[in-house]
Amino acid sequence: MNANTQRPDWLIQMEDVLDTLNEGVMILDDCRKILYINPCLEGMFGFPASEIIGHLGSDFYTDEEYNVILKETEKRNESGHNRFEFVLPLKDGKRLPVIISSRNFEDPEGMMFAVVTFTDISEQKDAEAQLRQANVQLEKRQAEIEEDLLLAARVQQSLAPQSLVWGSMRVDAYYHPVRTIGGDFGLVSPLDERHLNLLVCDVSGHGIGSALVANRIYSETMSQLGSGRPLAEILRHLNRFMMQDLGSSALLFTLAAARIDVGGRRMIFAGAGHPPGMIVTPGEEPRLLESRSMVLGGLPDAVATEAAIEVDLRAGDRVVLYTDGISEVFDSSGEMLGTEGVQKIVRETALLPFGDMQQAMLNRVAAWRDGAPTDDMSLVLLEVL
Repeated sequence: MNANTQRPDWLIQMEDVLDTLNEGVMILDDCRKILYINPCLEGMFGFPASEIIGHLGSDFYTDEEYNVILKETEKRNESGHNRFEFVLPLKDGKRLPVIISSRNFEDPEGMMFAVVTFTDISEQKDAEAQLRQANVQLEKRQAEIEEDLLLAARVQQSLAPQSLVWGSMRVDAYYHPVRTIGGDFGLVSPLDERHLNLLVCDVSGHGIGSALVANRIYSETMSQLGSGRPLAEILRHLNRFMMQDLGSSALLFTLAAARIDVGGRRMIFAGAGHPPGMIVTPGEEPRLLESRSMVLGGLPDAVATEAAIEVDLRAGDRVVLYTDGISEVFDSSGEMLGTEGVQKIVRETALLPFGDMQQAMLNRVAAWRDGAPTDDMSLVLLEVL
């Protein structure tokens, strides 16, 4: 039977328009027989129109696939239209991903027909597949990075200063990076039987870059402290080391260092661009230990000529060294705790037993701070027995 004799007049009149569309179009009668496909759909199928027209749509799909189509057809809303993602069977047996949109309509003679359009989404699906593959690779790489970071965090945490009793001194130390690894570090290092070194350092920034620089400075600082060189010379060496050996002006660092003569109860202090250290006698106002030198790593003459100061210590005195993760915290109104706030906390918590002071300080800083920590925190406390 000639295909044209089966087509209603309205379809014959519309063919010229349908033939120009860049979407595949199929017309079916009320028995689900295919009356027409446009050239676009013919190209998508791979079948010539003569092998399509007159067949049922189910002739080209597997039973399982066609059951899906029937279920989707049943979902048509009251307007008789539905749209879903599926496949178009090709002549070579492959399946082309498409969006199928179908609508029922009644012609002037009361006959029911269906117009089905097929939109090729193969490029979109290919892109999605590539994206999924890329995401798999990214997730794998992320897992590797996280594993490396956990190892780095364990290594860095192993370098954190430990609480100890040393001669007539007791030391309590705390370290907390705001990320897995951080740019702060602290040191509690006996020089010999008579002298004890304390130090806290803060490398600018956060994360991997700061942590790598901090670990490098840590090693160099340990070497310098172990040599017994004066603190002012150590600061000058670390400044040159940062500028010349590391060759980075992007990352700067501050530090506060103290060397305590246990027998003579004398302390030498040297700070570089760092928040003031403090000495507090319980019940009295804390004395500030101001930095005389500038931030290190940026200028060759950052260390002052008289970089260190010498102070006396008495039994019961407590020394407090900390990084700006303690002092540069803000409350809900945007007010910073600052040096005065830390000084007040030190004065009040110094009345507690030494073993309770560290946690009490951290609790009061947390109570002031609005939200979670945003910077690394290091804290070293020493009590003279």
